[in-house]
Amino acid sequence: MADHVDLVLEQWRERRPDLDPSPMGIIGRMSRLGALFDAELRRNFAKHDLDRASFDVLATLRRSNPEHSLTPAGLMHSSMVTSGAISQRLDRLEARGLVTRAPSETDRRGVLVTLTDAGLELIDKVLPTHVDTEAQLLAGLSKGEREQLAGLLRALLESLGDERD
Repeated sequence: MADHVDLVLEQWRERRPDLDPSPMGIIGRMSRLGALFDAELRRNFAKHDLDRASFDVLATLRRSNPEHSLTPAGLMHSSMVTSGAISQRLDRLEARGLVTRAPSETDRRGVLVTLTDAGLELIDKVLPTHVDTEAQLLAGLSKGEREQLAGLLRALLESLGDERD
């Protein structure tokens, strides 16, 4: 069985036999998968009037501690949201009543972001559909294949300096 990337690799091998295009096969497939995954995840988030970054902020607060609170810096560190996006996300989530920002009790200069009851209810509603969507996206692989792929991706990320914080 062949995919579109196989066609691209064949073309490169034909046009440039002096090069080994095999890295293109891996990166190309990862890029195509990323686009397919992103489209499906966006569809699920849209059903709940969320985008990926907003979901990530809510999910990070939900999983981080029993109080569901973090500083904005803690959110940036623990989530997949960039520093430039954090302030905008928090403004939008706060306007929707999903998070609150309040002065930190331990640091007068600091702010603590906390899930509201509505934010907790929403993330607890969205999370199962998110996990189901991801499971459907990986349904073409056996449990063993998923574990093997996770291990290989972890090794690649570690080799590129991505470490557990």
